[in-house]
Amino acid sequence: MRDESMVEVTSEEELRALVGEPAPHALNKTRTALHRLDREWLAHSPFCLIATSAADGSCDVSPKGDPPGFTLVLDERTIALPDRPGNKRIDGMLNLLTNPHLGLIYFLPGRGDTLRINGRARIVREAPFFDRMVARGNRPRLALVVEIEEIFHHCSKAFLRSGTWDPQTWQPDALPNRARLAKALDRSGESLEFLEEYYGPSYARKIYTEG
Repeated sequence: MRDESMVEVTSEEELRALVGEPAPHALNKTRTALHRLDREWLAHSPFCLIATSAADGSCDVSPKGDPPGFTLVLDERTIALPDRPGNKRIDGMLNLLTNPHLGLIYFLPGRGDTLRINGRARIVREAPFFDRMVARGNRPRLALVVEIEEIFHHCSKAFLRSGTWDPQTWQPDALPNRARLAKALDRSGESLEFLEEYYGPSYARKIYTEG
């Protein structure tokens, strides 16, 4: 949608005039290798977001979660993430086949600061470290091996503004549950009773065995 009342920013110079320049500590905090504290963060993180873009510019952001420490540190510039059973869309992996660049944000529940990693990824179908990625009996069939190009910690402003970790702001029942969303949006041919059962208590027991 184009709205003539919108005033668009079209150059870096215009953008910088509005935003300003970053402080030296923000500009210079990026590194190319894991620090001991980065390794500790990865050892405690159970969740991350992976951003990818295909050669044609189409984008994807996928959540990945597992027990804390699911991301393996292979060396100071290389990490590996297991792939678990999912919906088989593999949007991010398809992007990586044409454009290996990706961005990762690692979270610690309850904390507003995050660890950010940018780099290049390869899709690996077998490696000795796969045996270290077994979770609930699931040995991954694929893994992402990421060569780190940039790493830094990000402050908590977004989480403070949003109140993400403040239970008083949580409203999980403000929208229909997953079964009702699926019925309305992408699984209209299935009964609500079936979907309520599918996404019910047994769903958590199947996350390492079914897509």
